[in-house]
Amino acid sequence: MSVSRSGSGHHAAAAGGVALTSVRAGAGEPAARRQSRLTVLSGPSGVGKSTVAAELRRRSPDIWISVSVTTRSPRPGEVDGREYHFVDDREFDRMVSAGELLEWAEFAGNKYGTPRAPVQRRLAAGLPTLLEIDVAGARQVRRAMRDALLVFLAPPSWEELVRRLTCRGTEPPGVVARRLAAARQELAAAGEFDRTLVNTSVEYVCRQLVALVRNDL
Repeated sequence: MSVSRSGSGHHAAAAGGVALTSVRAGAGEPAARRQSRLTVLSGPSGVGKSTVAAELRRRSPDIWISVSVTTRSPRPGEVDGREYHFVDDREFDRMVSAGELLEWAEFAGNKYGTPRAPVQRRLAAGLPTLLEIDVAGARQVRRAMRDALLVFLAPPSWEELVRRLTCRGTEPPGVVARRLAAARQELAAAGEFDRTLVNTSVEYVCRQLVALVRNDL
């Protein structure tokens, strides 16, 4: 699910650097299992999760990135099945009731979620798999899949995050204000994650993320 969808001391890392915290799980596992570990990319709205995921998809097409389902309307240029699977409220609620979503949440009147079956199929096949979702969704995944690797994407500074959210112009001011309020709380959650990457450069973050997904770090 991506509600960018797609704060704390963590965003104060030196420019150009990437802060890496310890990994909770995976260090001593067999190679086949390590390769099928789920990686979750999360962080506050506006930090650049979708941009990083799109660049990762371009650079490393072997890494499968889950496509979220949402009840919001497509924005100009968005394609069903590429940015999101667009459904109505009735279908989304049916998916929730049937247990078809690995995680889901509601924001600004729209619902977002991650279809469970495609993720399970890729992991069972041993394919490198990435979810790009919000912090609440990452918490749900941690409860459902304890061996998932949670990666927090942090902004270089709070001021930069405010600039990104207010300048993209895709949402009304009220929604932007709610995103900023939520972002303050989400930044404080960085300590819950296994790794933290500071988004000072999309290219550099992508290199680090590819290594994490492939279990090279």
